[in-house]
Amino acid sequence: MTHRKLVAGEVAGTYHVIDAVTESELLQIAQRLARRRLARGRKLTQPALAFEYLQMLMQEYEHEVFSAVFLDSQHRVIRFEELFRGTIDSASVYPREVVKHALAHNAAAVIFVHNHPSGDPEPSDADRRITERLKEALGLMEIRVIDHIVVGSEGCTSFAELGYI
Repeated sequence: MTHRKLVAGEVAGTYHVIDAVTESELLQIAQRLARRRLARGRKLTQPALAFEYLQMLMQEYEHEVFSAVFLDSQHRVIRFEELFRGTIDSASVYPREVVKHALAHNAAAVIFVHNHPSGDPEPSDADRRITERLKEALGLMEIRVIDHIVVGSEGCTSFAELGYI
């Protein structure tokens, strides 16, 4: 990654700060790194790391954002995409639109992610219902739903880990 205040270290993935960095710049750098970790071709093998990247990208929104990580058959990232934006406590999600995006990216699988601006990552009943609807709609196209992750400032909650998927 290139940034005017960073120089790559000798070990891959390490950097040296060469000038003072503000908190805002530090957050921007972290978000850029998180986006790179969810770049095309990256294989998602460690859910805990994916949670960290997704939390970095989604926790600061003041409104709900529903996103998807589209994956190929080997669970490599095709694309991370924000699909819907909502209010402080909800976002309207349309299964038809999600299916269109998944087909457009030729996805074999998908991980959903959305944030809770309240900070509490506990899934709501509405979250569980929309996940079931999406799973049914995508299942008709033979696209697997791997997980739905809810991001909050207090952490992340995985539907797969809870046994909801």
